[in-house]
Amino acid sequence: MTTTVLSPHDSSDSVQAPVAPSADAGPWESAQSQLASAVRTLGYSSGLHQMLARPRRELSVSIPLRRDDGSVEILTGYRVQHNFSRGPAKGGLRYSPEVSLDEVRALAMWMTWKCALLDVPYGGAKGGITIDPRNYSQQELERVTRRYTSEILPVIGPEKDIPAPDIGTDEQTMAWMMDTYSVNVGYTVPGVVTGKPVSVGGSLGRASATSRGVVHVALAALRQAGITPAGSTAAVQGFGKVGAGAAEFLAEAGVAVVAVGDQYGAIYNAAGLEIKALTEHVRETGSVVGFEGSEAIGSEELLELEVDLLVPAAVEGVLHGGNAGRVRAKVIVEGANGPTTAAADSVFRENGVLVVPDILANAGGVIVSYFEWVQGNQAYWWTAAEVEERLEQRMLAAWENVLAVAARRGLSLREAATVTAVERVAEAHLTRGLYP
Repeated sequence: MTTTVLSPHDSSDSVQAPVAPSADAGPWESAQSQLASAVRTLGYSSGLHQMLARPRRELSVSIPLRRDDGSVEILTGYRVQHNFSRGPAKGGLRYSPEVSLDEVRALAMWMTWKCALLDVPYGGAKGGITIDPRNYSQQELERVTRRYTSEILPVIGPEKDIPAPDIGTDEQTMAWMMDTYSVNVGYTVPGVVTGKPVSVGGSLGRASATSRGVVHVALAALRQAGITPAGSTAAVQGFGKVGAGAAEFLAEAGVAVVAVGDQYGAIYNAAGLEIKALTEHVRETGSVVGFEGSEAIGSEELLELEVDLLVPAAVEGVLHGGNAGRVRAKVIVEGANGPTTAAADSVFRENGVLVVPDILANAGGVIVSYFEWVQGNQAYWWTAAEVEERLEQRMLAAWENVLAVAARRGLSLREAATVTAVERVAEAHLTRGLYP
């Protein structure tokens, strides 16, 4: 009787070379290129590579919506679960007109690596609906959310897949999801989603967690680059849930945030913007544009300012082969998922720009989502100070680990982070074995 043992280095299975991404590579192509590079570094077989490259489950659903005027519109939603080797799937839900299956696939894969890198016992998932939420009433968005939740009900749950807010969604969206799921199973299930309001089982500190995590790592990265944070300069592209909080916390740390931008435009003040007043301006007007004491600049110009720190905190692919050579920031910390293409990464490495990858930089949200899930399952709630202390410890421990791997292997921070994460997921997969 012959026994076959799973091996990451099966000599009969050659590793596939990564496809060189184009300057304008999409998120899925970029994610696959990053994985292929890590697989090559680790020397894994093509069979293991394919296991890691393909999502375990993909679900596309039609969402009929009755508009407030009585008409009916059909929307499309997705949920992709990339990997379960280290635990249940975990990942955000975004509402955006740009949502596509390939985008959701890439985000689910990055979530797998993020959870593994931060040693959180989850696999990666992501969901989305192709919709511009600005064009719909609150009542319509509630109906969309509840119908989408009903459609994906068989594949989510506190032990299966736990959604969280992302672009275009918020804690109210999560409350609707939790209620819809709970009504269908017949009892309240706080752990089915994270990022909920505190009144229905959310965690203190969750709303600001991603921004705080970005800033913890950004300050460490500035010091690593030989720059004292107090008195340094920063530009933040994106002024939503992540970017606005990051700008606020950077300013509190003494960093002069000289430029910020959103989907409507960008503004600049060489002496530093007053972030608290800007936040109030955005609350009143819906945009950073027109803020008193600032001058308007182009969105591309913001990315190319001569600053110590650049925080892209909006969408994928804003730093690419076409503009990377003009970026003058010394440190880039990715608040968004996938803002830098592989082509841009190569340029930054050649130019000596320190890039802190998304799977490390913006992991604060998933860390505190994990804390929320733990608290919900135990029905025992932590203080805000406890949450923030544990968040900082996790972020800085991961930062130090990635630095060490990068130095030991001679890799960029992105390569080191991806290699570390892929190795942990592969180890879990191989230890569990292949069924049947």
